[in-house]
Formats: sequence, structure tokens, C-alpha cells
Amino acid sequence: MMLRRVLAVTAVVAGIGVLTAICFFFWPHRLPTVLATASQPQGEDLIARGKYLVTASDCEACHTAPGGKPFAGGLAFKLPFGTIFSPNLTPDMQAGLGSWSDAEFVRAMRSGVGKHGEDLYPAFPYTSYALMSTDDILAVKAYLGTLQPQRNPSLPAQLSFPFNQRWLMRGWKLLFVPWHPFERDANKDDRWNKGAYLVEALAHCGECHTPRGLMFEKEQARALSGGDVDGWKAWNITSDRENGIGGWSDQDLVAYLSKGYVHRHGPASGSMRQAIDLSLSRLPKSDIEAIVSYLRTVRSLPSSYPKVTVNNLVPAIQSAQAWSPGLNKQDGLGLRIFEGACASCHGFDGSGQNAPWASLAGSHSVNDPAGSNLIRLILQGSSDSTHNPTTTMPNFAAAYSDAEIAAVANYVINHFAGRNGKVTPSDVAKAR
Repeated sequence: MMLRRVLAVTAVVAGIGVLTAICFFFWPHRLPTVLATASQPQGEDLIARGKYLVTASDCEACHTAPGGKPFAGGLAFKLPFGTIFSPNLTPDMQAGLGSWSDAEFVRAMRSGVGKHGEDLYPAFPYTSYALMSTDDILAVKAYLGTLQPQRNPSLPAQLSFPFNQRWLMRGWKLLFVPWHPFERDANKDDRWNKGAYLVEALAHCGECHTPRGLMFEKEQARALSGGDVDGWKAWNITSDRENGIGGWSDQDLVAYLSKGYVHRHGPASGSMRQAIDLSLSRLPKSDIEAIVSYLRTVRSLPSSYPKVTVNNLVPAIQSAQAWSPGLNKQDGLGLRIFEGACASCHGFDGSGQNAPWASLAGSHSVNDPAGSNLIRLILQGSSDSTHNPTTTMPNFAAAYSDAEIAAVANYVINHFAGRNGKVTPSDVAKAR
């Protein structure tokens, strides 16, 4: 199995190498001609437009390291073939974008090419940003130029051969980067077109929610059917009623994307909570409604991951007494840990003791027998940028062993979804 995979990857790399050699002189590494249209705002209006676009594009999340200054870069992206680090977007002349021309910035966003002609890796989602208009890209640069400069040099990528050969990206980009900006659909209304632009370009939802192929390309034939982000499942957001968002009401979707939580669907966690906190929650409600309008028309697809259906298995409370578990011996260690560390916030009925954020009812994470997101949530915790105690879940990585976290994860899956959890200590160890 491993040999076949190595041979397949080798063949793919060789194919990209040939394609790169063919297209070497065709991929647009030369600087484009950059000219804003007559409708581009000026002065403070241009800066305001750029700030909105930077927020909608969720730039802060990826370009801010833990404990670091916003937009100063340094966040590590651990990929199957190594680690790369986000660059500094502040206008520092040496470490950031201070010396970049408009044409260099547009080329980076559209073609994935750095200031000095180096090919950029697609952890930077230029496959989505290529759809942005030139006016909007220039507005983004204008706003970034108003930030406080930070002298935080970009860290070099740590990739294994042959993935450390940047020139191979030219063939990859020829295959997978859009060749023209987003085009409005004249048969759709303004709200739908705005939602399409937000989902496909600015918010780049497909970068997480679309599965990746052997060459790390987005499998567009299965767009938005679910993906994997550093071990976290990015759920199916197509209109499929059983596995996607087809069974959600418009009001529930708007509330979830605006606040990160909705009754009977559980809270957002991982990078999705961060995207809501730093981006979606800061957008006008009309933008969120536009996103929902567009997602409603996305083709229904089965999930790219093993099927996860949601059971709202919440124990009924028939009296004023708080519901408590029985003494099922099979619950054992998991039950004891849940009693000691979890029940005070989540409650045995999953309703959330202190805040609706702590509700587990309807959460995809507790309905997934593999427990992919649940494991990481227990290990890493969850918080927004304010670290509000009522909406923060602490991390338990240091408090419990792999076997203990596996036990409590399986208890939660069984208790709140009625399924047999399949989490093993080995799964937890890998997630660490």
C-alpha cells in the first residue's frame, strides 16, 4: 500500500515536472498591468473597502501566530509533506509588504508568485483569491498599508524533496488556478451573486470544505462536500439534506455563521470558530444572508468523509430534578471523567449549564463515531479572541492520558448520539 502511494506520488511529481517544463514560459510570472476602474473608491472610502475585504477574506486568522501581533505572520501550516509559515502582511519595508508594488501584490493574489518571482504554495489560497477583481485586490493592499509595521521576518518553509522545489508549482498552477476573475451570473439576482463571490473568492470556503486530490488540488467535482484541515473534519456544506445543510433552516444558518452557535446544531469549533470570530461575525447580516442564498443552490453531494448523520439524542427531563446518568458499567472511565471535568459546563442532558455555547445537542462532532473533531476539541479547547470564560472550553491535553481522552470521547459519542465511539488511544496520540 505504501509502495503504491510512493510510486503514485512520484509519477504525479514527474508529470508536473514535464508540464512545468512545457509551460515554463507561459505562466504569468511577468508583472501584470494594474489599473483600477473608474468606480474604485478613493481616500478613506478605499481604506474602508479594503478593511471590509480583509475581514471577509479572514486574513488575520492565517497571518497571526499564537501570541503574535495581528497580520505579522509566522503561523505554522503542517502539511503532509512538511511545514510552511504565513508571511508578514504589515507594511514593514524589510519583513513585510512595505516595498511591494501594486503589480507585485496583484500577481501574488492572482498567480501565486512572490515579490522576487518565487512560486508560492497553495496554503495561501490564491486558487480562490484569483477570482477577486483587480479593484478589490488593490483595496486590500491599500488597507494593509495602514497597519502598524512589524519587524517579523518570514520563516523559511520546511518541506521534503521534491516538494521544496518551488518551480514545480508552475505546472500545478497551470492546471488548478482560475484564469479569470469571478463573473456575475446574469440569470441570478444581486444577493446570489454577492453570496457566490463571498463563498468562492473572499471567504474561500472551498479551501477547507472541499476534498483534496493526490496533487493537493481541490476536487471541484465534489466541491463543498467536506474536507480535512490538519485532522479536523470540515463538514459537508452542500444542500444534501442528510449529510449537508439541506435540513437547516435559513434562520439557523444565518445564526450559526453570525454567532458560531445555533440551538440543536451545536457550536462551531476549530478553525471554523476562528473564521466566525474574526471574519463572518463581523460582516453585515446581508452578507451572511447572501452566503446562505448561494449555498442553497450548491449541488447536493454525499459527504467526502464516512457518513455522519446527526441524532438529537437528549435525555428527557420529566421533573425539576436535573437528569443524571445511570450506572452502566460499560461507561466506566469515560463516565467518571465526564462527571469530573465536563458535566458542570455541558450537563448530562447536553443542554449547556452556563451558556448555550456548551450545548452538545445536534453537534456533528459528538455524532461522528471516529471522533476526529471531538478529540481535537478536548485536546486543544476552544475560545474566541476575547477569551470570555462563559464561551471558552479549556484544553485537557495535559490533564489526561491518551487512553483517558479516548474513553471520555467514546462516552460522549455514545451518550449524546447513541453510537459506538471508535476512538482509540492511538487516534488521540496522532492528534496531539
